[in-house]
Amino acid sequence: MQLLYKRIKHPRRTFGGKKLSRTSVTSLILSLFRKPFDGGKRTMDHGSQQPHTQQMPGPFTGFAGPQGPYPGQHPALLRLDEVQREIAALGPQVCSYSGLQSDREYKRLERELTRLLLEVDKVETEGRPELQQARKRAAGEVEGLLRYLEGNATHPSRLAIEELTQEVQNLLNEGVVGPFRQGQAQDAFEISEELVEAVQDVAMRLAQVKTGGSVPLRKARYKALTRVCAVQELLEGRVRTQTLALPLSDDTHEAVQRINQVMAQVSGARCQEVALLMGLSGRDSCAHLARVLTELLVELDALDVSSNAAVRNYRKQVVEEINGLLKHLDLEVEGEDTRRYDLAQNDSIREIEAIRGRVSVLREEVLRHGAAGQGTELQGLLTHLDQVDTGRNPCIREARRRAVLEVQALITFLDLWEALGRRNPGPDEPPPHASVWRVLASLGNLQAQVLGFDGKRADKSYMVLEELLTKQLLALDAVDPQGDQGTKTARKQAVKHAQNILNYLDMKTDEWEY
Repeated sequence: MQLLYKRIKHPRRTFGGKKLSRTSVTSLILSLFRKPFDGGKRTMDHGSQQPHTQQMPGPFTGFAGPQGPYPGQHPALLRLDEVQREIAALGPQVCSYSGLQSDREYKRLERELTRLLLEVDKVETEGRPELQQARKRAAGEVEGLLRYLEGNATHPSRLAIEELTQEVQNLLNEGVVGPFRQGQAQDAFEISEELVEAVQDVAMRLAQVKTGGSVPLRKARYKALTRVCAVQELLEGRVRTQTLALPLSDDTHEAVQRINQVMAQVSGARCQEVALLMGLSGRDSCAHLARVLTELLVELDALDVSSNAAVRNYRKQVVEEINGLLKHLDLEVEGEDTRRYDLAQNDSIREIEAIRGRVSVLREEVLRHGAAGQGTELQGLLTHLDQVDTGRNPCIREARRRAVLEVQALITFLDLWEALGRRNPGPDEPPPHASVWRVLASLGNLQAQVLGFDGKRADKSYMVLEELLTKQLLALDAVDPQGDQGTKTARKQAVKHAQNILNYLDMKTDEWEY
């Protein structure tokens, strides 16, 4: 071999007394070792198999060398595998967290993730690429969870939800909770309808906060909405009870005095529940208030009022008041079930979406083949939508309202074309009346385009449709009825129809979400 090496390195490149070219030298090496020469990078194979590396379970690839000091998985990978398991346990908690940076749970999650990041940073890689890649991958996952956690807690939509929640808190603190804490009896003042309307307005604005499909943002919006809607119902219930008759006189029955005392306690419990639901009470809990109200129910049930129908009815009203308060006291855990805050999984939303899917099929049939008896089925779909339970959730209520508008738009389109088909003007028809019908024919063509439109407001086709519909409104405005009552009525209906088409076009492009 040494001789062969010297001859190969010799400038004359001789072997057996013959000159060899560079190619001949390579061929000679290949003939001797049966493998292309690679400068010594390849391990020579003398018939034995390369040792197989045993892959260990876990998220990281096992490291083992044929003659290394670690017969199994490398200790660094074992440690990274443990960290990875902790990351997997924290991941779902981070992905479902819907609070703010100031919350205790946020600080806990941030602290745990920071600790894991430090643990990953402590892992020694010994300069080995496979260990460096594993450590880099683990650090990237932890940093990704930290960014996700911070991004949702500081998202503009999350901050908007918090601002609206604080707006309701201020309204209730001033109108309900504050007077109660100052010792003013609940019966001594009335809950105004203006307060109820203000809370309802905030609920509608909460429903319009966009979440971009983010699970934490949807959860935050839903939890805020359920509480605001619960408070709204409590306030509306109080407004209704203000119109009821005063409690019965203690002389009516021996049990009346105790029922009156329970009624006074229920009035105070209502204020406490409002404070609890909106986070205005730091001492009590919903569970404690639920126990108190349940004890009142037991006490009322033990009263013997069978001999007096008026007292029995009075007790029934008080029991209904208590039950109305109890049904909202499970909101401490409200929103933990994904089907509650992710409305795409809500049964009512699924029912609405199924109806919208059928409306879409009928719309395609109408636009392609014309009217063929779809009106009866569309009326049935309207009835079905009216029966959908919205659960006082503004998002579900808005989804139902939009579905109703889709059905009504198709029904009015069919009615218009049916009216245009039946139209048989006489020779004495007033010219202004004929002008209104010409505009209605144009509106029918435009409505067909609006029904089939599936773009955005920035699209040129949207701007064209909006401009054409506006021109039809101007054309109707230019019609002079000349005192003809029929023309006045027809023009008024045509204007309303044109405005409805414009509103429907806006609704289709406002990017509303559940």
